[in-house]
Amino acid sequence: MTTVAARPIRAGTPTTRGLGRRAAVTLGAAAVLALAVLASFALGSRPLAPGAVWHALVAPDGGDATTIVRELRLPRTALGLLVGLALAVAGVLFQALTRNPLAEPRILGISAGASFGVVLAIAVFGVGTLAGYVWFGIAGALLAGLAVFAVANRARDGASPVTLALTGAALDASLGALVYALLSIDARTFEEYRFWVVGGLTGRGVGVAGQVLPFVLAGLLLAVLVARGLDALALGDDVARGLGHRVGLVRLGGGAAGVLLTGAAVAAAGPIAFVGLAVPHLARALVGADHRWTLAVAALLGPALLLGADVAGRLVAPPGEVPAGVVTALVGAPLLAFLVRRARVVTA
Repeated sequence: MTTVAARPIRAGTPTTRGLGRRAAVTLGAAAVLALAVLASFALGSRPLAPGAVWHALVAPDGGDATTIVRELRLPRTALGLLVGLALAVAGVLFQALTRNPLAEPRILGISAGASFGVVLAIAVFGVGTLAGYVWFGIAGALLAGLAVFAVANRARDGASPVTLALTGAALDASLGALVYALLSIDARTFEEYRFWVVGGLTGRGVGVAGQVLPFVLAGLLLAVLVARGLDALALGDDVARGLGHRVGLVRLGGGAAGVLLTGAAVAAAGPIAFVGLAVPHLARALVGADHRWTLAVAALLGPALLLGADVAGRLVAPPGEVPAGVVTALVGAPLLAFLVRRARVVTA
């Protein structure tokens, strides 16, 4: 009986080259994020040198630079990191779960649930601070996600991608109508709500980032745990079951992760557009459809895009600011169109 020894994989083969390229892309994305963080600390109505930023962070002296960095720019930078990461990773998850390249965090009605929670906090409970809105926004997002999965599971084919998308769209429309109804009959609620709904990082204290951090970490952990299962789901439910994956559990874990991430991000910063839609496509165009790599790159590019948009909003019309949500919409739409035009949008 003749045996044939397996040929070892040598350096320079397609497998190792692909791994090296993905690692290089990930390092490049990390470098882009580092530059975005530096710009967030250094640029604004009063520019600061990198040395002054470093001194203010590690050896505060009570001067103007320390006040600007630690009290104004540090909270919005920390929140931008969390919100950008959460929206980008949630976008990857929802596009995989629904097998819809146009899916984004709002597709399951989660953003609308957060909006409804914020409106209730203002109109019914009289909450007047952003720190108070956050808890209501997260609760509304979680309840909306639970309702979508509960209704979808009662369908004949269970929580399939189509059922999830349709149920989420219906809930999004229903909650949106309720939000506008409440706003139309209460001028005070509208005045307070419009500050939140534009979407941005300004005016958020460091406490807001601390409030949403546990939810973001929990969602990120779940996303990592279901990454391999998402690769199998992309091949179809039957193939995924044949590979030994529990499809229902993977879908539930991915959905729970997306709900936690979206709820935390939207509650803290408002509904920021295009980060959850454009960044997953960009990540897949760079590293392919392996969700372990896609999630990693998206987690780096998402906050880089959001912080870059926030910095651009500070510089475009000083001393005023354009909200980051407006800038991401202006930047994200051409970016997504460019990716589609190059036919590099890879479905999950």
